[in-house]
Amino acid sequence: MSEDGPVIGGVVLAAGGGTRFGATKQLAPLRGRPLLSYAVEAMLAVPAVWPVAVVLGHDADEIRHRVEFHDATVVVCDAWREGQSASLRAGIEALGEVDAAVVTLGDQPFITQQVIAGVLDYDEAVHDAVRTLYFGEPGHPVLLTRRLLARAGDLRGDVGFRDLLLGWRVRRFEAGRLADPADIDTQEELARL
Repeated sequence: MSEDGPVIGGVVLAAGGGTRFGATKQLAPLRGRPLLSYAVEAMLAVPAVWPVAVVLGHDADEIRHRVEFHDATVVVCDAWREGQSASLRAGIEALGEVDAAVVTLGDQPFITQQVIAGVLDYDEAVHDAVRTLYFGEPGHPVLLTRRLLARAGDLRGDVGFRDLLLGWRVRRFEAGRLADPADIDTQEELARL
């Protein structure tokens, strides 16, 4: 913890191959911009979140060339085919020594900086994590304190921290009226937007 309070990093997970999408989803155009740019900009818009790591894997070189990452650190996860857990481990490792980390997904373009800032309201003496809910359904962002970050190495396969949150002190943050949690998995879902 710094003199100014906890150091909270940000991780944007965007390493997947977009199998169901049928193309490099991170670069899919949405309102004239690559899909991934929305998640990156929302995370960077929260001044209390720093450093920020964006985890790439599939087609990383092309994504780096076509998406503006501003001051975020781009991390390439060579093990991205292992699933989300490998990307999450890579992102957390890239943050270095932080007191907590906020995790979002690169295919959720409408997660706002207000929702990201909302998960920062926690007390480490009382909470080990903050889980965003959308009308009661779990979603992102998720805030993980140092105790849980230390368990990132336990993750395997295409899972995030969902199973590891069981038994920990989790603050639930209802954000259903603050953002649309839609994630884009198919071309049809993108077309509907």
